[in-house]
Amino acid sequence: MSIQESAAEVVARGESAARLAPDPVNLPMIRHWTEALGDTNPRYLDAQVAPPAMIQVWTMYGLRGQRPPDDPLAAMTAILDEAGFTSVVATNCEQTYHRCLRVGEQVSVRSRLVDVTGPKRTALGEGWFVTTLSTWYADGEPVAEMMFRVLKFRPPSRVPGNVLRPVVSRDTEFFWEGTAAGELRIQRCGACRALRHPPGPSCPECGALKPEYVVASGLGTVYSFVVHHHPPVPGRELPFVVALVELDEGVRVLAELTGVPVEDVRIGLPVRVSFVRVDAGLTLPGWRPR
Repeated sequence: MSIQESAAEVVARGESAARLAPDPVNLPMIRHWTEALGDTNPRYLDAQVAPPAMIQVWTMYGLRGQRPPDDPLAAMTAILDEAGFTSVVATNCEQTYHRCLRVGEQVSVRSRLVDVTGPKRTALGEGWFVTTLSTWYADGEPVAEMMFRVLKFRPPSRVPGNVLRPVVSRDTEFFWEGTAAGELRIQRCGACRALRHPPGPSCPECGALKPEYVVASGLGTVYSFVVHHHPPVPGRELPFVVALVELDEGVRVLAELTGVPVEDVRIGLPVRVSFVRVDAGLTLPGWRPR
Protein backbone atom coordinates (compact mmCIF):
# COMPACT_ATOMS: atom_id res chain seq x y z
CA MET A 1 0.00 0.00 0.00
CA SER A 2 1.34 3.45 -0.94
CA ILE A 3 1.83 6.27 1.55
CA GLN A 4 -1.09 8.16 -0.02
CA GLU A 5 -3.38 5.14 0.36
CA SER A 6 -2.30 4.59 3.96
CA ALA A 7 -2.85 8.27 4.73
CA ALA A 8 -6.32 8.13 3.17
CA GLU A 9 -7.23 5.26 5.50
CA VAL A 10 -6.11 7.23 8.56
CA VAL A 11 -8.01 10.34 7.37
CA ALA A 12 -11.15 8.21 6.88
CA ARG A 13 -11.06 7.13 10.52
CA GLY A 14 -11.94 10.67 11.56
CA GLU A 15 -11.38 11.87 15.11
CA SER A 16 -9.76 9.66 17.69
CA ALA A 17 -11.64 8.67 20.81
CA ALA A 18 -11.80 11.36 23.47
CA ARG A 19 -8.78 11.19 25.78
CA LEU A 20 -9.59 12.53 29.24
CA ALA A 21 -7.09 14.66 31.14
CA PRO A 22 -5.69 12.77 34.14
CA ASP A 23 -6.53 15.67 36.47
CA PRO A 24 -9.05 18.50 36.48
CA VAL A 25 -7.84 22.05 35.93
CA ASN A 26 -6.23 23.04 39.22
CA LEU A 27 -4.50 26.00 40.89
CA PRO A 28 -1.19 24.29 41.77
CA MET A 29 -0.53 23.47 38.11
CA ILE A 30 -1.52 27.00 37.04
CA ARG A 31 0.82 28.45 39.66
CA HIS A 32 3.74 26.26 38.55
CA TRP A 33 3.16 27.12 34.89
CA THR A 34 2.93 30.89 35.38
CA GLU A 35 6.01 30.90 37.61
CA ALA A 36 8.01 28.85 35.11
CA LEU A 37 7.09 31.25 32.28
CA GLY A 38 7.42 34.41 34.36
CA ASP A 39 3.77 35.33 33.78
CA THR A 40 2.90 37.76 36.61
CA ASN A 41 -0.68 38.47 35.52
CA PRO A 42 -2.68 38.03 38.79
CA ARG A 43 -5.94 37.31 36.92
CA TYR A 44 -5.34 33.59 36.59
CA LEU A 45 -4.99 32.90 40.29
CA ASP A 46 -7.48 35.54 41.41
CA ALA A 47 -10.20 34.44 38.99
CA GLN A 48 -9.14 30.78 39.17
CA VAL A 49 -8.82 30.33 35.42
CA ALA A 50 -6.01 28.76 33.40
CA PRO A 51 -3.92 30.67 30.84
CA PRO A 52 -5.20 29.64 27.39
CA ALA A 53 -1.70 28.63 26.25
CA MET A 54 -1.73 25.91 28.94
CA ILE A 55 -4.22 23.86 26.95
CA GLN A 56 -1.77 21.08 26.07
CA VAL A 57 -0.57 20.76 29.66
CA TRP A 58 -3.77 19.14 30.90
CA THR A 59 -3.68 16.23 28.43
CA MET A 60 0.07 15.58 28.09
CA TYR A 61 1.08 11.91 28.05
CA GLY A 62 3.81 12.24 30.69
CA LEU A 63 7.28 10.71 30.66
CA ARG A 64 5.97 7.13 30.49
CA GLY A 65 2.71 7.75 28.68
CA GLN A 66 1.93 5.98 25.42
CA ARG A 67 -0.17 7.30 22.57
CA PRO A 68 -3.41 5.33 22.11
CA PRO A 69 -3.75 3.02 19.07
CA ASP A 70 -6.13 5.41 17.30
CA ASP A 71 -3.85 8.46 17.61
CA PRO A 72 -3.49 9.71 13.99
CA LEU A 73 -0.05 11.29 14.40
CA ALA A 74 1.37 8.09 15.88
CA ALA A 75 -0.24 6.06 13.09
CA MET A 76 1.19 8.24 10.30
CA THR A 77 4.59 8.44 12.00
CA ALA A 78 4.77 4.63 12.07
CA ILE A 79 3.79 4.42 8.40
CA LEU A 80 6.44 6.94 7.34
CA ASP A 81 9.11 5.41 9.60
CA GLU A 82 8.45 2.03 7.98
CA ALA A 83 8.87 3.64 4.55
CA GLY A 84 12.25 5.10 5.58
CA PHE A 85 11.13 8.66 6.41
CA THR A 86 12.57 8.48 9.91
CA SER A 87 13.73 12.05 10.54
CA VAL A 88 12.05 15.36 11.35
CA VAL A 89 13.30 18.59 9.81
CA ALA A 90 10.58 21.04 10.86
CA THR A 91 7.35 21.45 12.80
CA ASN A 92 4.85 24.24 13.21
CA CYS A 93 1.86 24.70 15.49
CA GLU A 94 -1.14 27.03 15.33
CA GLN A 95 -3.47 27.21 18.33
CA THR A 96 -6.91 28.83 18.62
CA TYR A 97 -8.48 29.54 22.02
CA HIS A 98 -12.21 30.08 22.60
CA ARG A 99 -12.14 30.74 26.32
CA CYS A 100 -10.15 30.19 29.50
CA LEU A 101 -10.61 26.96 31.38
CA ARG A 102 -11.99 27.24 34.90
CA VAL A 103 -10.57 25.47 37.92
CA GLY A 104 -12.34 22.16 38.41
CA GLU A 105 -13.20 21.57 34.76
CA GLN A 106 -12.14 18.22 33.29
CA VAL A 107 -10.96 18.52 29.69
CA SER A 108 -10.55 15.94 26.97
CA VAL A 109 -8.89 16.00 23.56
CA ARG A 110 -9.63 14.36 20.23
CA SER A 111 -7.36 14.38 17.16
CA ARG A 112 -7.72 13.66 13.46
CA LEU A 113 -5.40 13.54 10.48
CA VAL A 114 -6.08 16.46 8.13
CA ASP A 115 -3.78 15.56 5.26
CA VAL A 116 -0.41 14.15 4.21
CA THR A 117 1.32 16.02 1.39
CA GLY A 118 4.29 14.84 -0.58
CA PRO A 119 6.75 13.77 -1.57
CA LYS A 120 8.52 17.12 -1.16
CA ARG A 121 12.16 17.80 -1.93
CA THR A 122 14.23 19.37 0.85
CA ALA A 123 17.92 20.10 1.18
CA LEU A 124 18.12 17.17 3.60
CA GLY A 125 16.16 14.68 1.53
CA GLU A 126 12.69 13.74 0.30
CA GLY A 127 9.88 14.18 2.81
CA TRP A 128 6.15 14.34 3.58
CA PHE A 129 4.15 17.00 5.43
CA VAL A 130 1.79 15.51 8.03
CA THR A 131 -0.96 17.77 9.39
CA THR A 132 -3.23 16.94 12.33
CA LEU A 133 -5.98 18.85 14.09
CA SER A 134 -6.59 18.43 17.83
CA THR A 135 -9.67 19.79 19.60
CA TRP A 136 -10.03 20.19 23.36
CA TYR A 137 -13.46 19.94 25.00
CA ALA A 138 -14.91 20.84 28.38
CA ASP A 139 -18.38 19.39 29.08
CA GLY A 140 -18.77 18.79 25.34
CA GLU A 141 -17.91 22.40 24.44
CA PRO A 142 -14.89 23.00 22.16
CA VAL A 143 -12.50 25.29 24.05
CA ALA A 144 -9.36 25.18 21.86
CA GLU A 145 -7.91 23.74 18.64
CA MET A 146 -4.39 23.06 17.50
CA MET A 147 -3.22 22.56 13.94
CA PHE A 148 0.11 20.70 14.08
CA ARG A 149 2.32 20.05 11.07
CA VAL A 150 5.53 18.04 10.86
CA LEU A 151 7.85 17.31 7.94
CA LYS A 152 9.14 13.75 8.03
CA PHE A 153 12.04 13.11 5.66
CA ARG A 154 14.24 10.25 4.56
CA PRO A 155 17.88 10.85 5.53
CA PRO A 156 20.09 10.50 2.46
CA SER A 157 22.46 7.55 2.36
CA ARG A 158 26.05 8.50 3.11
CA VAL A 159 29.02 6.50 1.96
CA PRO A 160 31.14 4.94 3.11
CA GLY A 161 29.52 3.53 6.20
CA ASN A 162 26.14 5.15 5.50
CA VAL A 163 26.90 7.78 8.19
CA LEU A 164 25.18 11.14 8.48
CA ARG A 165 27.87 13.77 8.14
CA PRO A 166 28.09 16.92 10.30
CA VAL A 167 27.83 20.39 8.83
CA VAL A 168 31.27 22.02 8.98
CA SER A 169 31.42 25.81 9.22
CA ARG A 170 34.16 28.37 9.82
CA ASP A 171 33.31 28.18 13.51
CA THR A 172 33.65 24.38 13.73
CA GLU A 173 36.29 23.44 11.15
CA PHE A 174 39.08 23.57 13.78
CA PHE A 175 37.18 20.93 15.80
CA TRP A 176 36.89 18.50 12.87
CA GLU A 177 40.49 19.12 11.82
CA GLY A 178 41.35 18.15 15.39
CA THR A 179 39.43 14.87 15.33
CA ALA A 180 41.21 13.97 12.07
CA ALA A 181 44.49 14.55 13.91
CA GLY A 182 43.38 12.53 16.96
CA GLU A 183 42.85 15.63 19.11
CA LEU A 184 39.80 16.81 21.05
CA ARG A 185 39.97 20.55 20.52
CA ILE A 186 37.91 22.88 22.72
CA GLN A 187 37.31 26.50 21.80
CA ARG A 188 38.91 29.12 24.06
CA CYS A 189 38.35 32.86 24.09
CA GLY A 190 41.50 34.73 23.16
CA ALA A 191 40.46 37.63 25.41
CA CYS A 192 39.12 36.21 28.69
CA ARG A 193 40.41 32.61 28.19
CA ALA A 194 36.98 31.07 28.89
CA LEU A 195 36.38 27.60 27.40
CA ARG A 196 33.18 26.77 25.54
CA HIS A 197 31.57 23.93 23.59
CA PRO A 198 29.98 23.78 21.11
CA PRO A 199 32.06 26.45 19.40
CA GLY A 200 30.68 29.73 18.13
CA PRO A 201 31.82 33.07 16.71
CA SER A 202 31.73 35.11 19.93
CA CYS A 203 32.54 34.45 23.56
CA PRO A 204 29.39 34.09 25.71
CA GLU A 205 31.33 35.40 28.74
CA CYS A 206 32.83 38.64 27.40
CA GLY A 207 31.53 38.90 23.82
CA ALA A 208 34.99 38.99 22.24
CA LEU A 209 35.49 37.77 18.68
CA LYS A 210 38.88 36.14 19.29
CA PRO A 211 38.35 32.37 19.13
CA GLU A 212 41.29 30.08 19.87
CA TYR A 213 41.40 26.47 20.96
CA VAL A 214 43.14 24.15 23.39
CA VAL A 215 43.64 20.40 23.11
CA ALA A 216 41.70 18.70 25.90
CA SER A 217 43.02 15.72 27.83
CA GLY A 218 40.06 13.71 26.55
CA LEU A 219 39.26 12.51 30.07
CA GLY A 220 35.94 13.05 31.78
CA THR A 221 32.86 11.49 33.36
CA VAL A 222 29.37 10.82 32.07
CA TYR A 223 27.18 13.77 33.08
CA SER A 224 24.03 12.47 31.38
CA PHE A 225 23.08 9.96 28.70
CA VAL A 226 20.27 8.52 26.61
CA VAL A 227 19.82 5.03 25.16
CA HIS A 228 18.50 5.40 21.62
CA HIS A 229 16.07 2.65 20.62
CA HIS A 230 14.04 4.31 17.84
CA PRO A 231 13.86 5.55 15.12
CA PRO A 232 16.61 3.84 13.07
CA VAL A 233 19.70 5.96 12.45
CA PRO A 234 21.83 5.43 9.32
CA GLY A 235 25.15 3.83 10.21
CA ARG A 236 24.08 2.83 13.72
CA GLU A 237 22.98 -0.50 15.19
CA LEU A 238 20.22 -0.10 17.75
CA PRO A 239 20.25 0.41 20.64
CA PHE A 240 23.18 2.76 21.16
CA VAL A 241 24.19 5.22 23.86
CA VAL A 242 24.73 8.96 23.41
CA ALA A 243 26.56 10.45 26.39
CA LEU A 244 27.05 14.02 27.53
CA VAL A 245 30.50 13.95 29.12
CA GLU A 246 31.90 16.58 31.46
CA LEU A 247 35.58 16.89 30.64
CA ASP A 248 38.22 17.44 33.28
CA GLU A 249 38.58 20.91 31.73
CA GLY A 250 34.99 21.71 32.76
CA VAL A 251 33.08 21.78 29.46
CA ARG A 252 30.60 19.15 28.29
CA VAL A 253 30.79 17.32 24.96
CA LEU A 254 28.19 15.04 23.38
CA ALA A 255 29.17 11.84 21.50
CA GLU A 256 28.39 8.14 21.23
CA LEU A 257 29.57 5.90 24.07
CA THR A 258 30.83 2.44 23.07
CA GLY A 259 32.73 -0.40 24.69
CA VAL A 260 30.32 -0.88 27.58
CA PRO A 261 27.01 -2.81 27.83
CA VAL A 262 23.97 -0.55 27.80
CA GLU A 263 22.87 -1.78 31.22
CA ASP A 264 26.26 -0.81 32.72
CA VAL A 265 26.16 2.82 31.61
CA ARG A 266 25.74 5.19 34.54
CA ILE A 267 26.14 8.83 35.46
CA GLY A 268 29.64 9.38 36.81
CA LEU A 269 31.21 6.65 34.65
CA PRO A 270 34.85 7.63 33.91
CA VAL A 271 35.49 7.77 30.15
CA ARG A 272 38.14 8.84 27.67
CA VAL A 273 37.79 10.14 24.15
CA SER A 274 38.11 7.82 21.17
CA PHE A 275 38.13 8.58 17.46
CA VAL A 276 36.33 6.69 14.70
CA ARG A 277 37.66 7.27 11.20
CA VAL A 278 34.78 7.13 8.71
CA ASP A 279 36.78 8.13 5.64
CA ALA A 280 39.50 10.56 4.55
CA GLY A 281 37.18 13.51 5.18
CA LEU A 282 35.54 12.58 8.47
CA THR A 283 36.66 11.33 11.87
CA LEU A 284 34.03 11.22 14.59
CA PRO A 285 34.72 11.65 18.32
CA GLY A 286 33.34 9.10 20.76
CA TRP A 287 33.71 7.84 24.32
CA ARG A 288 34.99 4.63 25.81
CA PRO A 289 35.18 3.64 29.49
CA ARG A 290 38.57 4.01 31.17
